[in-house]
Amino acid sequence: MGDAAEEKETVIVTGFGPFKSHDVNASWSAVKELERLGLDDKYNLVVAEIPVEYDTVNDIIPKMWRSHKPHLVVHVGVSGIARNLTLEQCAHNDGITMEDVKGRVPLTHCCIEGSPKKLTSELQMNVICDKVNRCGCGVTSVVSHDPGRYLCNYIFYKSLDIDPSRTAFIHVPILGNPYTAEELAIGLKMSVMQMLEQLS
Repeated sequence: MGDAAEEKETVIVTGFGPFKSHDVNASWSAVKELERLGLDDKYNLVVAEIPVEYDTVNDIIPKMWRSHKPHLVVHVGVSGIARNLTLEQCAHNDGITMEDVKGRVPLTHCCIEGSPKKLTSELQMNVICDKVNRCGCGVTSVVSHDPGRYLCNYIFYKSLDIDPSRTAFIHVPILGNPYTAEELAIGLKMSVMQMLEQLS
């Protein structure tokens, strides 16, 4: 039985902890529900709640890639303006000026000094978006090329820098606007499964 578990490909899905007015972060609520739903039996799902802290992202993300050697990494964050699952295609290196929950900002105001202004996921988000919207799961999705300049963009850039071929980011709306955590999890699951289909 142990051998079978070891042969499974690992999928990492992260959500964020509380920040500002988000005492309950919809991203982590949705990811916890996704953990309850599970993925296909072929995959080992690993979930993690990430504090809204630049230093913690700097520390945790490379460690997660090294220790799990994931087949796919999907970061999830909340957007106060989103009304759909928002599949982010790229992340930006500059303009990182907003303080994290500890009041800190990267000294260089960028994700990685000396790196490209933009990194793009090699996953085709337009294809994934179309399949999610046609699957009848009850959640609609859209594609975005601007994940903002806060921790969502920051964590996405960090993972894209490690491996753009198997990194994704999804913004979810705040809970109840219009979806529940359970509904968001269904949309997340469908999105992740479509990403895995692309990778196969």
